[in-house]
Amino acid sequence: MGLPRSWTLPLGALLAAGALGLLAGLAVPTLGTLAAAGLVLYFLGAFGAHLRARDYHFGAWAVYFSLAVGALAVGLAYHGPW
Repeated sequence: MGLPRSWTLPLGALLAAGALGLLAGLAVPTLGTLAAAGLVLYFLGAFGAHLRARDYHFGAWAVYFSLAVGALAVGLAYHGPW
């Protein structure tokens, strides 16, 4: 996608931290909401990177983005913003 290889590990760590944050959100709801918001931002950044690289295959991205938005929506609806 035109990103430096040195970004692979930090981006993977961000994705893993978001996933662990969603799991931790079962115990601490605010953490889960923040993790879901972070994942939404992560996938929006991925969308921009794919557009910049002129890669228009968004099937898998749409699934993961929808899951992140769904997690955020359910967390906000159930627990409120804070």
